[in-house]
Amino acid sequence: MAIHRRRRGISRRLLLGAVAMGGAVYWTGNALARLARAPTGPKSLGRIADVDGMALATKPLDAAPAFDPALKWLAKGGEINDASALSATPVYGVVEVASEADVANALAFARDNGLKVSMAGVRHSMGGHAFDDNALVLDMRKFNKVSVNEILKTITVEPGATWHDIQNLLHPRFAVKAMQSTDIFTVGGSISVNAHGMDHQAGSVAGSIRSLRVMLANGEVVTASRAMNEDLFRHVVGGYGLFGVVVSAVIEIVDNAVYRTSREIIRAERFPRVFERQMEPDKGLGLFYGHLSTSPLNFLEDMIVYRYDKAADAAPAGQAALDEPEGVGTKRLVMNLAKQGGFFQWAKWLAEKYLEPRSETCTVARTAAMSEGEACLVTRNNPMHDSVPYLFNDLQDETDILHEYFVPRGEFNLFLAAARRILAAQPLALLNASVRVVHGEDVALPYATEPAFALVLYVNQSADEAGNQAMRGLTRALIDLTLRHRGRFFLPYQLHYTGRQLLASYPELPDFLARKRSYDPDELFTSTFYRAIKAMAAVD
Repeated sequence: MAIHRRRRGISRRLLLGAVAMGGAVYWTGNALARLARAPTGPKSLGRIADVDGMALATKPLDAAPAFDPALKWLAKGGEINDASALSATPVYGVVEVASEADVANALAFARDNGLKVSMAGVRHSMGGHAFDDNALVLDMRKFNKVSVNEILKTITVEPGATWHDIQNLLHPRFAVKAMQSTDIFTVGGSISVNAHGMDHQAGSVAGSIRSLRVMLANGEVVTASRAMNEDLFRHVVGGYGLFGVVVSAVIEIVDNAVYRTSREIIRAERFPRVFERQMEPDKGLGLFYGHLSTSPLNFLEDMIVYRYDKAADAAPAGQAALDEPEGVGTKRLVMNLAKQGGFFQWAKWLAEKYLEPRSETCTVARTAAMSEGEACLVTRNNPMHDSVPYLFNDLQDETDILHEYFVPRGEFNLFLAAARRILAAQPLALLNASVRVVHGEDVALPYATEPAFALVLYVNQSADEAGNQAMRGLTRALIDLTLRHRGRFFLPYQLHYTGRQLLASYPELPDFLARKRSYDPDELFTSTFYRAIKAMAAVD
């Protein structure tokens, strides 16, 4: 009987252990599946209600005009949000535009009915830049035709075209000259923020624009370039959609060169010297980016420098179509696990150091004209053709926010050392950090007035008030640090800065706003961002 009871006891323990283990496996499997799951729909997590102590929301329209049946309405009323998911904003309506005539008709309707107008593409700015309370929003995504002039090496492109689609059209003969490091954005959006990317020699989008056609608030279409209506050009490029609707742009393209890929891990403080002595003088260096470690063991101390050195001026015949990203679920899982910090950030860094090189896709076969041994060869289009689907998830209680800070190159090491201390001492998870190179920008609202390095941060936060407060505190601390090092912060992101910080970073802002009112005296074109910076610029 004693033996029998002992066997029954062991069986119960085994059974309980098996149930517990099964439950743990089931829970872990569900948790991992949730972290790897693609978005099931647009994410909208509410609205940050104020900026620098001022309320963002405005009262509803007293008497909303009837919806014109001649316009193509995607939404009548309702809310709209941006990539932050924290800018939920009630709008009068959303109209799809697909032609210059559609834009003209929508603007006329707005003028006749006392409505304000905003322009929206894929809405990846993060502070209400593409809409406003009670505004008529023009959805530009179907306004996207592209034509190629092979002789002049230009494209004439409508504002709703994405760089992703443009690359597919240009490949394999041609490539984009200047764009962001990912291809998800629209041309109109890139022009509005004067975007920059992986080609430090080409510089920002502004440098590749031959001319713009802009529809002003009164419906007039004006051509603007460095040689014609130059003042308007300087305010539209990097002007956040406040001066008119870009209806087409002529943009330079380049041959689809072949690059030899390489990577080197260096200490971050060595980067300025490496760039000055080795990279900047090397005109064969086509693309590069610097990726900083977010592991707690070497936090922002080590950097992977990815290089793309020219191996041939143009891709040989027979190039395959551009591939879409692979391993999306796994990459999304790794990114979301990194939000737990510590071990997972360390594991992510190890994967970036040791596993990522093994999975590199080499798209160009070596030829006699490219005597590159065992080198991995890619075309220019390949590293620029990344729509980063792994950054988008179905986690409904959090969001990921971009920051970008520009400092003169001689200030970078002191700036990075202090930024490291700030980021290490605060609670939000830093998911990615990278370094870009920019030049002084000749536009009305420049983010750099001299050669600078940019620190780009991708930070996770909860979508509650605690998360918003933590992000606000981090943003203001980093802006103050940037100002101490004679730098500026980038304006397409959340509106967490103060009026003092805004004017210290952008002393040109009062003149910019005055020119806005001269081109658009009734302030037809607006956004939450515009109302915020106008109010902050008026603060003593």
